[in-house]
Amino acid sequence: MTGQKPDHDVIVVGAGPGGLYAVHRCSQQGLTVLGIEGGGGVGGVWYHNRYPGARVDVDSVDYCYHFSDELLEKWKWSERYAAQPELLAYFDFVADMFCLRDKFVFNTWVTGARWDSQEAVYHVQTSTGGNYRSRYLIMATGNLTVGREPQFKGLDRFQGQWVQANRWPLEEVPISGRRVAVIGTGSTGVQVIEAVAGQAEHLYVFQRNAHYAVPARNRPMTAQEQREDLSAAELREVFTSLPGGTRMPVPTRPLSDYTPEEQQKKLQAQWEFGGQAILFQFTDQSRSRETSEVVSEFVRARIRERIPDPALREALVPTYPLGVKRVALETAYFETYLRDDVTLVNLKKEPFVAITEKGITTEAGHYEVDLIIFAVGFVAFTAALDSANIQNEAGQTPTQKWDRGPRTLLGLMTPGFPNLFVPTGPGSPSVIANLIVQNEFAIDWIADLIAYADHHRLRSVEPTEKAVDEWVAACAAVSENLVRRLIDNYMVKVNDDGSRVFIPYSGGFFRYVAECRRIAEGGYQELTFR
Repeated sequence: MTGQKPDHDVIVVGAGPGGLYAVHRCSQQGLTVLGIEGGGGVGGVWYHNRYPGARVDVDSVDYCYHFSDELLEKWKWSERYAAQPELLAYFDFVADMFCLRDKFVFNTWVTGARWDSQEAVYHVQTSTGGNYRSRYLIMATGNLTVGREPQFKGLDRFQGQWVQANRWPLEEVPISGRRVAVIGTGSTGVQVIEAVAGQAEHLYVFQRNAHYAVPARNRPMTAQEQREDLSAAELREVFTSLPGGTRMPVPTRPLSDYTPEEQQKKLQAQWEFGGQAILFQFTDQSRSRETSEVVSEFVRARIRERIPDPALREALVPTYPLGVKRVALETAYFETYLRDDVTLVNLKKEPFVAITEKGITTEAGHYEVDLIIFAVGFVAFTAALDSANIQNEAGQTPTQKWDRGPRTLLGLMTPGFPNLFVPTGPGSPSVIANLIVQNEFAIDWIADLIAYADHHRLRSVEPTEKAVDEWVAACAAVSENLVRRLIDNYMVKVNDDGSRVFIPYSGGFFRYVAECRRIAEGGYQELTFR
């Protein structure tokens, strides 16, 4: 032990929704804090995902901070689902209002972090040559941060321009007058396609699998809708009492309690209202294949009604259960394919061959394009954590022992890595609940734990193996009968022996909150302090 004072009490990596609040909360607690952000500004996902059509798919009035009455009063949303420019403006507003920007270094990536038990600090290295010593390390880097690199034969020969939706360039990417290809029709692809259609000279959409898209019913917000009768603290308690951390209606009865006519009426009412709540109409919808199929077929029928062409209809109607993959919100997505200047290239019918100097070749022909937009998703959950090259004294990385699925306590900590926190990480509700509400709750829990350790003059903390075993088992138990666990998607890890691990905690945000509070109120018996 050197006795040398650490440079910082806390280093926070990431200036997105979680990182901004972490810097604010820890600073308010009297801790010395440094934020490190790879981008050129705050906003995280909303800084990088500035592709055409990008917008949130949770109601704006819920997808925002609730730690400050003054912030709630000063900021007003213009739309039910805010678009990327407004979301980025919101995080800029928050950073300026709470004087957070000066606490960050930008355009800087963490390239290494090594735990030193003698000093009880992390030695953190950055891409700009920085070397810092910090007692605690909070990886507020998110679950969908690192985009999948396009792996397409011939891409290096393409003479036009190509971009990734999840790392959209800061400079303008011209669309008008160009022949544009979009590869990928997931939730990002749906938004890009709607925005680019009508701007491009011609749009070619390359689709491997049809994707569910349901009406957003986006609209301007009224002053009455934005007026909150509850304080920020009261609203936070409302959100922590709900399954998804949003004010969506909570189902109270299974499908079988309704007649077929009542089922269709209920689903039609939600269809007309719009939004993600189509996923939560019946209490058994996520666990019963029969109930899931009733809702899925309702949505398929509504899609079929909008597509008069039989070949297009066959290509665009999904066959997998609704909700297995992220559902996109749309305005006129299916009508986009009825335009003369839009062509759907069904890769099931004409498989991809290669990208050429001037376009894309399939087994059926060649499509000349000037711009390719890749909307091919993310390396989910662990990529940002892995890229930071965090090591304990044994030279192990946090995910090294996760070969059969994540091993965390509450999705916040992992054994063998003292003083390391990953808010909304694997084993928390993460991508299946409101991430801003989750981040606020997780950061508060972490900050309270740091305060407890400091009060008791404790230098390090990590979860016990026993507590982690129990939490992993609890996560597995609540996901055992999930329909979405049985079908391959980015939330499921399939092991070599065929066993399947659902990565987020699926027992409901309110149950997760209760477990976090139980551990804190019980004196953190599940943790080892030194």
